[in-house]
Amino acid sequence: MIANIGSFIIGAAIFGYAAWALVKFINKSKKGKCAACDLEKPCSTQSPCGIPPK
Repeated sequence: MIANIGSFIIGAAIFGYAAWALVKFINKSKKGKCAACDLEKPCSTQSPCGIPPK
């Protein structure tokens, strides 16, 4: 009984994390290539987005 509850909790944690990662990925992909970039503001390279280097 306790092993079943432990397995359920571990499984729920894995599926919860997978769902969270999928939602995060989809939300970033909706923003576009440069808007989703973590280095959007401090970007120091030439990017195809048209953001000039700083």
